[in-house]
Amino acid sequence: MFIQTETTPNPATLKFLPGASVSREGVWDLRSPDEASVSPLAQAIFSIDGVSGVFLGSDFISVTKGDGDWQNLKPAILGAIMEHFLSGRPVLVAEAGASGPAPAEQFAPEDAETVEAIKQLLDERVRPAVAGDGGDIVFRAFKDGVVYLQMKGACSGCPSSTATLKRGIQNLLCHFLPQVKSVEEA
Repeated sequence: MFIQTETTPNPATLKFLPGASVSREGVWDLRSPDEASVSPLAQAIFSIDGVSGVFLGSDFISVTKGDGDWQNLKPAILGAIMEHFLSGRPVLVAEAGASGPAPAEQFAPEDAETVEAIKQLLDERVRPAVAGDGGDIVFRAFKDGVVYLQMKGACSGCPSSTATLKRGIQNLLCHFLPQVKSVEEA
């Protein structure tokens, strides 16, 4: 088994591509060993000292480090991923829904059409690029012309996430939807 790795814009996060399906239904942003109980793979990665987050995408795993350096962490993470996939165990105990129940979206009923357009633009034009960097982006709210989004995976805490939100996503949404005035992180 050959596992590719890619750097992400977040220096604390590496993206691992096992060449196999990881999560068939949604994404899982696991930020602690307790949250990792849904995934034997995430549990194995969290057992490595220095790992502070595991993000499971459709065909990739993003791992965020706390302490330590990639030179020491990367071989142990590669070993845990390889061992897991060679064992034939499932990645998730139950693929019931992405990271459990999502927080309720907030927007006024009269903004439903605008919100659908926002989500469509995010799905078609933003999410693929963000996934390419080892993360995900989730719509949370729309109020008084402000779109609230949550960055996940490698994008959460990334030094360039503010630039992505303000220069990239905000410009895109404002261009196509004049009712959008700004974008903020939720």
